[in-house]
Amino acid sequence: MTVPAEALARIPDELSPADAAPMGCAGVTTFNALREAHLPPGSRVAVYGLGGLGHLAVQFAARMGHEVVAIARGTDRQHDATVFGAHHYLDATAGDPGRALAELGGADLILGTVPTSGPLSALLPGLRLRGRLTLIGVDGGALQVPVAQLVMNAQIITGHLTGTPVDIEDAMRFAAAHGVRPRTEHLPLGRAGLAVDRLRNGQARYRFVLAP
Repeated sequence: MTVPAEALARIPDELSPADAAPMGCAGVTTFNALREAHLPPGSRVAVYGLGGLGHLAVQFAARMGHEVVAIARGTDRQHDATVFGAHHYLDATAGDPGRALAELGGADLILGTVPTSGPLSALLPGLRLRGRLTLIGVDGGALQVPVAQLVMNAQIITGHLTGTPVDIEDAMRFAAAHGVRPRTEHLPLGRAGLAVDRLRNGQARYRFVLAP
């Protein structure tokens, strides 16, 4: 929600309120998770999930100069992933995504953006030496981790959640300067129920904006 008269984070003139609103949650979360990984440009970043968080993560990672691998279920979002800046696309239902990621050379960072932890264990074989798995999608489940791999490869598993108003401003300034924008669908406020139903069914592309 944007409230320009009382906002804690200043919105750049280049961003519309509809573009700025997702930056206060999904935008700052993905931006900060990438920034705090401290990866040099040209690192390989895999983004698991191409939804409200993932489609921004792909854009931020690509604009930061990384080689981006988008991983999602099915092929219906492959074109979108390319438009957002992904260099590779892996269909998680077409085989072993961890092995496929390893065959690409592995990832320095795997960013888990989906609200389910189960599939992430299968991606760990695709993590490089000293690679990092960062979880920003949240559920009540558990992650199965092969301890020997974790120790022998000096890998890191961490979680990340949102940021401060200053971080939000940083994310918005970066987005404004580098063309990162949420893809939104606009609906009247009276159709909020439809938006919620589509979110629950995984049909959002990729953020809803409700207007009075």
